[in-house]
Amino acid sequence: MNNRKTKIISTLGPATDSPEKIRELIEAGANIFRLNMSHASHPWTREVVDRIRTQSGGCGISVATLIDLQGPSIRTGDVEGKLQLSRGDTVEFRNADLEPSTEVSVTTNYHELHEDVSVGDVMLVDNGEIHFEIRRIDPGRLICEVLTDGEMGSRRHINLPGIRVNLPPLTKKDMLDLEIAAELQVDFIAISFVRDAEHIRFLREQLAEKDCHARIVAKIEDQEAVKNLSEIILESDAVMVARGDLGIEVHIEELPVVQRAILKEAARIGRKVIVATHMLESMVENPVPTRAEVTDVANAVYEQADAVMLSGETSVGQYPVKCIDVLDRIARRMEREPGAGFSRGIELRTEKQHTVKSAVVLANSLKDSKIIVFTARGVLANYAAHQRPDHSPIYAFSPDEGVIRALHMNRGVFPFEMEFAELPEDSIRKAIDFLKGKEKIESGDPVVILSDVLGGAFDTDAILLRRA
Repeated sequence: MNNRKTKIISTLGPATDSPEKIRELIEAGANIFRLNMSHASHPWTREVVDRIRTQSGGCGISVATLIDLQGPSIRTGDVEGKLQLSRGDTVEFRNADLEPSTEVSVTTNYHELHEDVSVGDVMLVDNGEIHFEIRRIDPGRLICEVLTDGEMGSRRHINLPGIRVNLPPLTKKDMLDLEIAAELQVDFIAISFVRDAEHIRFLREQLAEKDCHARIVAKIEDQEAVKNLSEIILESDAVMVARGDLGIEVHIEELPVVQRAILKEAARIGRKVIVATHMLESMVENPVPTRAEVTDVANAVYEQADAVMLSGETSVGQYPVKCIDVLDRIARRMEREPGAGFSRGIELRTEKQHTVKSAVVLANSLKDSKIIVFTARGVLANYAAHQRPDHSPIYAFSPDEGVIRALHMNRGVFPFEMEFAELPEDSIRKAIDFLKGKEKIESGDPVVILSDVLGGAFDTDAILLRRA
């Protein structure tokens, strides 16, 4: 296990779903594997999760799994070939059960679209490349004027910037995908196109019914989510700056501002943050990143994001392992810088959080200090990670394998599975000896110890300072 604080999420796909490639990615430094359910079948998902856990066990490196739900996206239907569209053309978007009323007519998968939009609204299609202005609305139909030249193929995504759509939080497909997530006991579930905190609560209820303990990642992808940002973050376990759709939904010059706002608000509330999309997009085909991509990744690390994510770079790209190596190198270098320090604005709401804050302040004041956390559910380790210690790594010990995997998303946390001894002193000595054996701690290093599980003489509201 390396000492990089920033975690790396790698999306698996045709380029990387073999056991050999999965093992290469683990050994290169991937911490979490993402399975995109927009493209994944259930048999493939079962097989790949089994491969991840087999390869993880085989090389002795723990990793986590994340299932990314497709969500209620609005898409066009099938067309023959590609439609060649020019500015000023008329295009109809209609419900699939209606006959075309114009020469160029496409269907959509959202039958209530005509109820959510108004004349004069602008629709963006195919990753924002083609713009349409709505000229007329009839039941089940929109008559639109093309504003930009372009080609439109089948099943293209439709964005409606600034417009509240009344889509359900989860589709029928998402509900089926939750069944496989629960069956496999994955560690994280990402909910797409979340628009308010109620969507998170609904997903959590569904997971509880299925006895699934996966942590919820809320993907911030549109203006509605940005507007309800604080309540979404508070209700979630983590948030993702999903810059693909978000970059279409907001003006492009606003995207860096929104990204920073999400990171700051998550730091204030105390939640994990993933920065995703186009981190190393050019490396899908090229063996080296652009200078702009290097700077983009470095900025996310400087802003102390918990994790950075690769999508097409590792799922279909030609250089997946090299992409992990590039992220690893950039992160290690940037972590030697002080960082943005957004966590200084964190709101501490409980006595336990104040205790952890005191422990982090103590560790910050001691050269070569390390933080050891004994935790049953990962809560104390989460609190410590949200405080962003200046230099001290956080070594978290838990007897629960699921807790260990979930902690892989926390910046600066290095989790290990360990059964606790009956006496607290024996657990402490066991952990220190283990870390010495891994060359993570040297004799004489100051060790700040926190626990919410060690009983006996250990006061769970106390901070213990030891020399290794």
